[in-house]
Formats: sequence, structure tokens, C-alpha cells
Amino acid sequence: MKQVKISDRLVGEGKPCFIIAEAGVNHNGDINLAKKLIDIAKEAGADAVKFQTFKAKEVVTGGAEKADYQKETTGAEESQFEMIKRLELTEKDFRELFAYAQEKGILFLSSPFDKGSVDLLDELGVPAFKVGAGEITNFPLLRHIAGKKKPIILSTGMSTLGEIEEALELIRKEAVEEIILLHCVSCYPAKVEDMNLKAMKTLRHAFKLPVGLSDHSLGVTIPIAAVARGACVIEKHFTLDKNLPGPDHRASLEPDELKQVVKAIRDVEKAMGDGIKRPTVEEEENKKVARRSIVASVDIPKGAIITEHMLDVKRPGTGIEPRYIEMIVGRQAKEDIKKDEMITMEMITW
Repeated sequence: MKQVKISDRLVGEGKPCFIIAEAGVNHNGDINLAKKLIDIAKEAGADAVKFQTFKAKEVVTGGAEKADYQKETTGAEESQFEMIKRLELTEKDFRELFAYAQEKGILFLSSPFDKGSVDLLDELGVPAFKVGAGEITNFPLLRHIAGKKKPIILSTGMSTLGEIEEALELIRKEAVEEIILLHCVSCYPAKVEDMNLKAMKTLRHAFKLPVGLSDHSLGVTIPIAAVARGACVIEKHFTLDKNLPGPDHRASLEPDELKQVVKAIRDVEKAMGDGIKRPTVEEEENKKVARRSIVASVDIPKGAIITEHMLDVKRPGTGIEPRYIEMIVGRQAKEDIKKDEMITMEMITW
């Protein structure tokens, strides 16, 4: 499976999971809150913080309805356009946020939703483009993104294998091969029983690309399980406070939860090991305590032929291992052996 370079990071099989803290629109249109989210992502240990860049007038019609989850979280009175317009940041805001992320030492990413936003992010110098799940069939936008010749992280929520294949063909026609696929269930929140993490294996097999997970489920369990199943990227929404007004806060992690996810992912990576089954250094020491040795069950006089009833197996495991007991039976004792004494090779004839 190939690897993709994002800034100075190689992402893919055999490399540490690339963790994207998805701020999205959880800044509620406030650049100061956006900066706090960058701080939180950095403190949690994420590799990148990601926002969404758009002009509402380029993305949605004035009369478009909200999704059901958006109605639940922000009310049904306003239109989708009105909601998105409130969450829009300016070009000046993004320039400031990009510089702030650089200052804090965390990669800045954003999902563009219109061509102008693609151009802005490219000018800022984002190291890769993240394509949201809703844009996988938006060929004009995909073509424009691919034309920038940067790595693409493609979310596959709501998609069939055929739709993914068509999107990849379009991207590759623009001579872009640095592509990462993200399995995704585009529900907010996504039900655990709908997550279908085995689909990551299907995507890897079908497209021979690095595969990760864009996770919209509640809590911290699913991204940890995904890493254990080989996800090379984890993207997870986070917020300052789940109770803030806005469409995505409810399905996001709070700061302590984001820290927990990052730590758990790094622990899982350590736990995966190299696949070679062998005792650890500590286990070698524990063998001496936990395993057993061959000992005399009775006093054995010098010259006696050792029978099985003269032997027992007890801790510690510093002597002859019990698996060799049949080799001891029938041998002659070279010296007196006391009951419960550990039998050594020197005590018997060979």
C-alpha cells in the first residue's frame, strides 16, 4: 500500500496514524473561538487542525432546507443558507488562522466548498486538500482541486464503490496520485451499528490506496477500533463545549475527550507491535517466577533409579522444565537428592 506525503509527514501503512482534529464550523463564525480550537487541537497532540472554507452564496440556494439533524440542533425557522452564512469566515480570517496554526506548530487544513475557496487555500499553502463527503460527485470542484497538484484526502460518506471509482478517475486525469480515502458515515451523529468499519478493508482492496476514517459517531470508541483495524488517518470533530449553539457541536468531542482519543490511538499503535510472537524482556524474568521446574517429591538416595512417582513439578522455573520429565525418568541419581529439592543436570547420570 502506497504512502502519501503531507507536509513532512508520510501517511499510510507502517506509519503513525495521521490525526486530524476537525474544528469544522464549530467556531460559530468567531475567529477568536477558532483560535481557541487550534490551541485545543495542538494541546491534544493532533497532527492537523481542519476547518471548512466556503462562501455561502456559492454553496447553497436561498431556499434549501436544513438536514434533520441541523433542524434539531439549530431550529427549523432559518434556512440552510442563513445558517451557513452565520458560520462563514472571511478571507482575512483564514489568513490569520493559517498563520496562527503555523505559529502554534500544527498543520492547517480546510475543506473547500467552492472554487474561490480552493484558490484561497492553495495560496495560503495548505499541504493537502480534504474533500468533504458531499462533494465526491461535484466534478467541477474536484477537477479544480486536483488541478492544484496537491495530495487529496477524499471522504467517501454516502458513496458507492462506483462513485468513488469515478471520482478517482477524474482526479487521476489531472495527474494526481497522492490520494487518501476516508471511510465515513455521513450522519450527525452516526450510529455505532452503522459504522461498518470492515468497509475500510474493502476500500483498501478495491483501490490500493491508504484508507482512514472520518468519524461522526459519539464518543471515543470507534476511532480507536478503526486504528486497530489499520486506519492510517483519523478525522474527528471537536468543540470547546458540546452545548454551544450550532449544527455540529453535539456530535463533537470536548477537549478532554480529544486528548483521550489521541492518547488511545498512540497506545494502540504501540500495542500493535511487529507481529513476531516472542517473550518480552519482562516476560523472560517472569518465567522464573511463574513457570515450574522438576523437583524431587521424596528423598532420592544416591544410586537410585528415578521413577515418575519420585518427581513433582513446582515453582520457581529456574531448573529443568517439566516438558523434559520423561528424560529424567529412568536415570540414576549421582547423589542424594532431598525432597522438594530442584533437580539439576549434574545430579543424574546421562
